[in-house]
Amino acid sequence: MTELDIIQVLRHLPHRYPFLMVDKVTEFKAGKYLRALKNVTMNEPFFQGHFPEMPVMPGVLILEAMAQATGILGVETMDEPPSADSVYFFVGIDRARFKRPVGPGDQLDLYVELLKVRRNIWSFSGEARVDGRIAATADLMCTHRKYQDVRS
Repeated sequence: MTELDIIQVLRHLPHRYPFLMVDKVTEFKAGKYLRALKNVTMNEPFFQGHFPEMPVMPGVLILEAMAQATGILGVETMDEPPSADSVYFFVGIDRARFKRPVGPGDQLDLYVELLKVRRNIWSFSGEARVDGRIAATADLMCTHRKYQDVRS
C-alpha cells in the first residue's frame, strides 16, 4: 500500500480537528519519503484572524503540516502500528523558509524525506508546494516516545 485515505491518516496521527493538517497520503516509501495533501479551505478557524481582509495560512501551520507528514512516515518506517500509549513529537526546525502565501482554495502538496535517525531523533527535509510552486521548505526533527517516558 502506498496511499492512505483520511481514515488511515487518523489511525496514524493523534491530531483531530481543528489541528489535523493532513487530509490524504498520496505516496510513500517507508524509510525514504512521503507525499501528502492538505486541502486549505475558508472554513479553517485560523482564517478568522489571520488575516480577515486577506486570509493567509500561518507559516507555523504549514510547518505543522510537514511535521504531521513526518509522523506518518515515522510510523510506517518503524513498521509498528500507532498506539494510544505513544506520541510522535516535533522537536526542532532549521532553515525554515517561506516563498509564497497559502490561502483558501489552495492545496498543499507536502513532501518529506527521511534523512537520518540518530539516538531516537529523526531528521527530515520538508517541502510544501501549491500548484507546483514552493510555498515553504524546512529541515525538521522529531522523536517517538512512550507517554510514560514523557511524563517522568
